Amino acid sequence: MNFDFLMGNGGIQFTIYIIVLLACVRPLGGFMARVYLGEHTFLHPLLAPLERLLYRLAGVDPEQEMDWKQYAAAVLFFGLGGFVLLYAILRLQEFLPFNPQHFAGVSADLAFNTAASFITNTDWQSYGGEATLSYFSQMTGLAVQNFISAATGMAILVALIRGFTRKKTPLIGNFWADMLRGNLYILLPLSLIFAVVFGSQGVVQTLKPSAGATLMESMSVPEQKYAQGNIAQQAQTVTEQSIALGPVASQVAIKQLGTNGGGFFNANSAHPFENPTPLSNFLEMLAILLIPAALTYTFGRMAGDTRQGWTVLAAMTIIFIPLALACIGFEQNGNPRLASLGIDQTMSPMQPGGNMEGKETRFGIVNSALWASATTAASNGSVNSMHDSFTPLGALVPMLFMKFGEVIYGGVGSGLYGMLIFVIVAVFISGLMVGRTPEYLGKKIQAFEVKMASIVVLAPHIAALLGTAVAVSVPAGVASIANPGAHGFAEILYAFSSAANNNGSAFAGLNANTPFYNTALGLAMLFGRYWVIVPVLAIAGSLAGRNTVPVSAGTLPTHTPLFIIVLVSVVVMVGVLTFVPALALGPIAEYFNLML
Repeated sequence: MNFDFLMGNGGIQFTIYIIVLLACVRPLGGFMARVYLGEHTFLHPLLAPLERLLYRLAGVDPEQEMDWKQYAAAVLFFGLGGFVLLYAILRLQEFLPFNPQHFAGVSADLAFNTAASFITNTDWQSYGGEATLSYFSQMTGLAVQNFISAATGMAILVALIRGFTRKKTPLIGNFWADMLRGNLYILLPLSLIFAVVFGSQGVVQTLKPSAGATLMESMSVPEQKYAQGNIAQQAQTVTEQSIALGPVASQVAIKQLGTNGGGFFNANSAHPFENPTPLSNFLEMLAILLIPAALTYTFGRMAGDTRQGWTVLAAMTIIFIPLALACIGFEQNGNPRLASLGIDQTMSPMQPGGNMEGKETRFGIVNSALWASATTAASNGSVNSMHDSFTPLGALVPMLFMKFGEVIYGGVGSGLYGMLIFVIVAVFISGLMVGRTPEYLGKKIQAFEVKMASIVVLAPHIAALLGTAVAVSVPAGVASIANPGAHGFAEILYAFSSAANNNGSAFAGLNANTPFYNTALGLAMLFGRYWVIVPVLAIAGSLAGRNTVPVSAGTLPTHTPLFIIVLVSVVVMVGVLTFVPALALGPIAEYFNLML
């Protein structure tokens, strides 16, 4: 593995990114804690009247709290409403305004997949945005769900925190109030700031139609086929280039901040209109992990012990940094097949070296691999390079981040409540080792919580592995593979891991825009989202109904380096042991094939 990049500009960029990210944790996390605790913030004089007006218009009493079943019902009902509305927008887009390209309505299977994708914060895209969706669909359909799905994840987290902190009550808060406050005070202001900055860097923001440019020389595009003989693209002669435009900056801001990831353009943040400069690239990468990392401090503040939040953040960072560095190192090491041909892949002042396939030269290997690590650690799914072109071991790192359950920072809200479930598992295992009833934040962890935690941990893994098994067993699944063998299997495994863990990134070699994959991946997204949310809320309700127990000499401290090691071990062991057989058939087998 090549770590020469650490001694130069690459090491400086990586270090600055981590330092800036961690420096933002306390101020942003403290602000979000004040929002959810109902305390006054500097935005309240401006936004509190709007908040009260929205409550009146919706007929919601923010002081009327819910038990966990009512909270879960509100989440499910709201998700269903969002799904139906988005599905209708996509199917009827040819009759709706702001459609200068006159795009037709989306097919039923693609509309189902896209609606499931965006309401679950996955943002998996089986289509090219600039060639498929109108501006209306992008703005009122996708962008709205980017805000709502992110705020929903944050609301679930806050409900779980209340479960730890409240005593002898069935109530865990009001979903409508939690969701609105997350949007109004956190996501909207941050998105406005980032959108303006992105616009200053050249990210386009317009309602004008696509621009046309006549080519100096026509270009013939030959017919392209998949490995099984299916025609992927008809032969054609191209004489004019269509330069796609649109309201991009506003969507990029929330796609990053809300760990959504769905790009306006098919190339996502590798597109120069979506990510034009080194500064925009740095800020978009920062936005991916900004809120998930800061929420750990929010948790500590709301729990009354900031040490607990720092402990969780430390565990996340201890896993993230070595794996991100490994991903960069594997990519910098290059392709052994090319090395055997005498091709120079060493880094020098004249060339970046390593594996530059699928990467933008303006970003290079370090920023491409760091982005790939951040986007899969955070269930964001946006890309500034093509993961399908990574080396086998370089691609293994993003896959591992997803297989850890998207809890290494994770999605907005969902990453931290997923990690807190692993905390419950770690506390339970530790309690068994010392022969005491496990406790966390003064609450005894009993059989019900452990059963619900098991469902949360296993549900996405079941969806990923079962979906992969079905896809490689039926003709409709195999027909979409463009690269047979170990890499083709890895493409399918990556797709279902991404969908079930609500990530949304992809190995682009798999043609997923088929009725089979649109339906199967859509179901995996829904299963991976709601079979996690409901048990998490059940845990919150169960814990809120209990009294706290006093700290004693036998209480396991959960803010020490020892507990961090235990927590890291549990996360890594569950993810690795669950997926080792599948990974051995995919990227690991592909790596050994390259070495032969």
